[in-house]
Amino acid sequence: MQLKQRFDLVIFDWAGTMVDFGCRAPVNALLEAFARRGVTLSEIEARRDMGKAKVDHVRALLADARVAAAWTAATGAAPSGGDIEALMADLGPLMRDQAAQAAILIDGARTTVDALRAAGLKVASSTGYTRDMMIPVLERAAAQGYVPDHVVCSGETPQGRPSPLMIYKACAELGVWPLSRVVKVDDADAGVAEGRAAGCVSVGLAASGNGVGLSAAALAALPPVERERRLAAARRNLTAAGADLVIDSVADLIPALERYTG
Repeated sequence: MQLKQRFDLVIFDWAGTMVDFGCRAPVNALLEAFARRGVTLSEIEARRDMGKAKVDHVRALLADARVAAAWTAATGAAPSGGDIEALMADLGPLMRDQAAQAAILIDGARTTVDALRAAGLKVASSTGYTRDMMIPVLERAAAQGYVPDHVVCSGETPQGRPSPLMIYKACAELGVWPLSRVVKVDDADAGVAEGRAAGCVSVGLAASGNGVGLSAAALAALPPVERERRLAAARRNLTAAGADLVIDSVADLIPALERYTG
């Protein structure tokens, strides 16, 4: 199948999808922001709501019973709306710094984008990062040859993921419809669910993103049995979130779409 016969637009997530193999930057920033308040988060807790707008992510963490109890013990008061605002104020520069450091294109990302454009498709992006957090990421990605046709950031729609509003915004501003001719590519459950809610073909990335959460080198260094166990778990979660296709990384996207008959 020639891609243009079936699709007009591919919308990519950022961390764990196009940059930052393992989706490490947002986790590191969240761990640091909470540590400054005397609260130790586990990586599992930090990753549970990955893909959501960062303010929604923080809100979900503070609503967790274990985290809320640790917060109360550390600060002397139950978490409040003011605490969400204070955490977001800290997270801005932390996310910005971590994301900038990790904004290295994942292997195959540039080649995939070039192939999509050569086939006549548009390329857009959406993210749980705010526009301010994304400034250095966009700059570094551009220096590596990746400049999406459209970018939607957290806070630029009335609701974030898993609502489909960021996808709707991109499609409206790029003049793309119907949504069945759009592909959403994401490594997090919330982003996959976003694509599903919009009526797109939703593609989940198992190896490069939040589900496994390891750098490319760390993943490759695992014993084969353990590596496959982690990948299988990530694939199951993405499928359960609504993915029409699950692949390992963005490098595998073109052949997967060419084979897709759903």
